[in-house]
Amino acid sequence: MPARSYRPITEKRAKALRHAMTPDERHLWYDYLRTCPWKFQRQKPIGVYIVDFICYEAHLIIELDGEQHNDADAYRHDEARTKDLEARGFRVLRFSNRDVRSHFDSICTFIAQAVTNSAICGRITHDTVFPSHP
Repeated sequence: MPARSYRPITEKRAKALRHAMTPDERHLWYDYLRTCPWKFQRQKPIGVYIVDFICYEAHLIIELDGEQHNDADAYRHDEARTKDLEARGFRVLRFSNRDVRSHFDSICTFIAQAVTNSAICGRITHDTVFPSHP
């Protein structure tokens, strides 16, 4: 059996998070990721982190960011987290909760493109997905 890349307490916390998803995580999971053609898992431990969604076959992680991610300290923490996850061989997409609520279909299309295009990664801003919208 391979060694775990996370602490057992992290798995316990991940299980609790799966039962307490935010409304936006729930929306993305139940209305797209759970039944999309690629196998995604939710709230999975990777190292010391618990990622929102992961597709192992595409080496892709999706993170949903609420308003608490908008200040400078949170941004630096997210960047360090992303670098650690990228060093483990994953690509990381970050979407705001607001964009998931407002532009759900476009987010789903963008995720599908990311699964099939290894060049798509990073913090996704409103202008990245919706360049023609104000």
